[in-house]
Amino acid sequence: MSLNTRNLSDLEEIDRFEQAIASFNAGEVDPDRFTAIRLQQGVYGQRQQGVHMLRIKVPGGRLTARQLDVIGGIAAEFSQHQIAHLTTRQDIQIHYVPLANIPEAMRRLAEAGVTTREACGNTIRNMTACPLAGVCPKEHVDVSRHLDGAVVHFLRNPLNQQLPRKFKFAFSGCEADCAQSLLHDCGVIATEQNGRQGFRIRAGGGLGHKPRESIVVEEFIREPELLFALEALVTLHNKYSDRTKRAKSRIKFLVERFGADGFREKYREEFQRTRQALAGQPYPQGAWRTPNGNPLPQAGEGVNESLREILFNAPGQGAPRKVFAQKQNGLFVFPIALAVGDIKAEQLRGLAALLEKMGLNEVRTTQDQNLAVLNVPQDKVAVLRSGIASLGLSEPKTGDNVVACPGSSTCRLGITSSMVVTPLLSGGRADLHIRVSGCHNGCAQPETGDIGIYGEAKRLHGKLVPHYQMYFAGKGTAGGALALKGPALPAARITTAIGRVQQAHLNSGEPSFFVWARRQAPAYFKELLADLAEVKADELQSVMHDFGDKTDFRVLNLGGGECAGASQVLIGANFFEAAHEREYRDALVFQRKYTEAAQCNESILRLLGSGVAQLLGGARQDDLAKLAEQLNLLAPEEIAAEFAHAASAAASSDKVDNDTVVSANARVDAWTIRVAEFATGKNGQLDLKEALPK
Repeated sequence: MSLNTRNLSDLEEIDRFEQAIASFNAGEVDPDRFTAIRLQQGVYGQRQQGVHMLRIKVPGGRLTARQLDVIGGIAAEFSQHQIAHLTTRQDIQIHYVPLANIPEAMRRLAEAGVTTREACGNTIRNMTACPLAGVCPKEHVDVSRHLDGAVVHFLRNPLNQQLPRKFKFAFSGCEADCAQSLLHDCGVIATEQNGRQGFRIRAGGGLGHKPRESIVVEEFIREPELLFALEALVTLHNKYSDRTKRAKSRIKFLVERFGADGFREKYREEFQRTRQALAGQPYPQGAWRTPNGNPLPQAGEGVNESLREILFNAPGQGAPRKVFAQKQNGLFVFPIALAVGDIKAEQLRGLAALLEKMGLNEVRTTQDQNLAVLNVPQDKVAVLRSGIASLGLSEPKTGDNVVACPGSSTCRLGITSSMVVTPLLSGGRADLHIRVSGCHNGCAQPETGDIGIYGEAKRLHGKLVPHYQMYFAGKGTAGGALALKGPALPAARITTAIGRVQQAHLNSGEPSFFVWARRQAPAYFKELLADLAEVKADELQSVMHDFGDKTDFRVLNLGGGECAGASQVLIGANFFEAAHEREYRDALVFQRKYTEAAQCNESILRLLGSGVAQLLGGARQDDLAKLAEQLNLLAPEEIAAEFAHAASAAASSDKVDNDTVVSANARVDAWTIRVAEFATGKNGQLDLKEALPK
C-alpha cells in the first residue's frame, strides 16, 4: 500500500489537539507547553499575532489530484490570504490560519490521507526524495517504497518525539543523487556494487549555522538492513547530540565532536544493537532494475570534466525544467512553475479538477518549489499545457529558477524580505539556480544554488543596514559541493551584484556556472563586487531600506523563532527514550533474547532514575547502585524503594529466562507509571501519555 492510499492521520489525536487549544485559551496550559504541543502537530507561529502556519507533510512530494483539491479548499476557506506555499522540503505550508480553524483543517486533510504530525519541532521532518522516483530512466529502484517504510516506521515512534533537534532524511534512486544527500542529516542513495543491489548511506550534513557536507557512513548496505541503519543514526542523534546548546544540537555537530571515524564507530555500535532488536521485522522491498541512460558517478568522485555531461543532463536538484520522458514508454513528466513557491487556492483547486478530468492522478511537489505531473501520455501534453494556461500557470521558463523562503513576510526568524526581492531576480540566459533566504538558517538552501544569498543585519556608520551574504557554485547532487562563501552586500545592491556575476560568467564562455566559479581565484568574487560592498557615509541613506519598505531597516525582536522547537524538559526526553527501550525489550523477548531484553530494563531504570534525580536537583548517574543511593536521599520513599529493588534484581540475576524477564518487565513498567505520575505532579508542563506502557 502506498502512502497515497494509507491514511497517516489520527482523528483522536486531532480531537486531543482541539482540546489542548481550548485549554490553552482558558489559561489552563501555559504558552511553552502549548508551543510544544502545536509544533508536534505541524502548527508554526508567525510574526503576525492571532494566525499560524499549518505545515502539511508530503512524503517524497507525492500527492493525488483529490489531495490537491482538499489542500486548495483548506487554503480557500481557512487562510486569510488564500495561498499555499511549497517548500524546498516538499512540504506545503498554509499561512494566516486562525488557531481555532486548524483542527477542522486537519480533519479534512485526514479524510484525504494527509497528516501534519511531526512537520515541525524536534522530530523527524518530512522525508524528501527525487521527484522522479518511480519514473526516472536512471534509477536502480523506486525509492518511494523505502521512503514509505521509513515514514510508517518513524511516525509517532517514541524515539522521534523529543529529539535534541530536528532530523531530515532524503532518498535518491541512483548515484546522481537528485535528492541531495550532501546537505541532509541522513541521505539514502540506491546503488549497485559488484552485481549486488543496495544503498549508500551518508550522514551529518546540514546548512544554516556552520554548513557541513555529509560523510559516507555505509559505502554499501543491503536492502533488508536499511531501516536498521536509519534507526541507528536517529538513535545516535538522540543519545549524543547536545540538548542544552540549541545552536549546536544538530547531528552534523557530532561529526565535528567525534571526528568522521569516531562518528562512524558510534554509528556502528548503534547499528549492531538496532539490527539485533529489529531482527525479523518486515522491511520495504523495491523492484530493482538495470538503469539506462548515461553512466553515473561513483562514490568519491570529485568535480571533473568527465562529470560535466552528467551534471548537465541528470534531472538535477529540484526537478526537470522541461517535459521529461519517463522510463515508461510514451509517458512524460510535465513541470509546472510556481513563482516563489506560491499558488493561489483557486489555482490549486482548478489544477486538481483539470487533472481529474484528464485522468491524471499523480503530482509531485519538488525541491525547487514547483509542481510536476507524472504519467502524462504524449497526446495529452498539449491539452495539459493549454489547461494550466487557463489557470494562469505555465511550465518553467529560462531564468525563473529562483527559490525563496518566506523570510520576514511571516517567519519570526526572518531578517530580510526575501519574498519581495525574489521576483526582481532572474537566473538569466544561463538559467542559473538562484536561492534566497531571509536569514542564515537558509530554508531556501542558499549554499546549494549557483548563486545563493541569505539576509542579515550589519551596522554601517552607526546605522543598521539590511545585507545579503552571498554564496557561489553550490550543488547538492552527485559531484557537487556546498557553495563558496562570497562577500556580504547591502540588500539594496544585491540585484546589481547578481547581474554582474552572471555577466562575468557569460563572458567566460564556460557553459557550467559551477565549473567556472570554482576555477576562480579565492578572492575573485570579493574583488569583483568590492565597490558594491563599500558604503560611504554620504551613501548611507541609499541602503537603509529593505525591499518593499519605506522606513529605515530594523530587526524586530519577536522572542526568537520556533525552528528549534519549544524548550525541553529533560525528564520528558528520558521518558520517550525509555519508551523506545521498552519497544526494543519487547521485541527481544519475542525473539527469546532474554539477556538483551534484561539490559533494556536496566536502561529504562537508568534513564528514568536519572531523570527523577535531575528533576529533584541531583545529577545524572549511570551506575544503578549509586543512582539508588541518590534517589534514596531525594525521591519519595516508595519510588526510591521500588527503584532499589528493581535495580538490585537487575544487577544480581544469574539466570535470565522468560519468566524472570516477564516478571521484571511488569515491575519496571509499573514503576514507570508511578514515576510518570510523580513527575507530572512536579511539573505540569509534562505530557507523557504517549511514552507510557500501554
